[in-house]
Amino acid sequence: MSQRITRQVVADKLAAYLQHELSLAGLGDWAEAAIMDGELDPQHLTAIRDVVARLGVADVRTFGLTWDDCQQLLKQLGYAAHVQILAT
Repeated sequence: MSQRITRQVVADKLAAYLQHELSLAGLGDWAEAAIMDGELDPQHLTAIRDVVARLGVADVRTFGLTWDDCQQLLKQLGYAAHVQILAT
C-alpha cells in the first residue's frame, strides 16, 4: 500500500532533515521512494512532484541541498522556515 504524499508530509521530511533527525541520504532515499511508490496529493501535484524530485537528487554531490534551497522548496509547498537560536 502506498503512502499519500501531501505538502505537509514533504514539509515534515524537510524539517526532519533541517533538525538533524534525518540524514541527507535518508531524505534522498525517502524522496526516491515517494516518487516511485507514493500517491502524490492531486490537489498540489505539481508543487509536490517538483519538490520531491529535487529532494531525490539532493544527496548527489553535484546538486546538494543548501539552506536557501530548503527555504525555496518550503515556499513552493506553501510553508516557511523559522530559525530559533537557543543557548546550550
